[in-house]
Amino acid sequence: VQLQASGGGLVQPGGSLRLSCVFSGSSVGDYAIGWFRQTPGKNRKGVSCIGRSNGPMYVDESVLGRFTISRDDAKNTVYLQMNSLDVEDTATYFCAGDPTGQCPGGAQYWPYWGQGTQVTVSS
Repeated sequence: VQLQASGGGLVQPGGSLRLSCVFSGSSVGDYAIGWFRQTPGKNRKGVSCIGRSNGPMYVDESVLGRFTISRDDAKNTVYLQMNSLDVEDTATYFCAGDPTGQCPGGAQYWPYWGQGTQVTVSS
């Protein structure tokens, strides 16, 4: 199983970005896919998760109403649409996969990870 995150970049406060996580090596439809972010010196924190068949879903309160997770299993891709970005959203963003199809919680419970993509929000 491999996951590849992309779509990061530099954006001004209030702007938008869409991250993509392309999944390969198995059927993405069986997996829960989560997005996490990490800043230097801090632990990786869950941002949002979508379960199998658009099942269980989690959105961290810090991004609620601004970030939207979605999946297109036909394209083996999960997206994170990020709107109204704030400097506090600056981080390296990672996607992760879990074969139970649920959203298992903290980063330590996710067995598969993609490389990070950097999001920088700055004027």
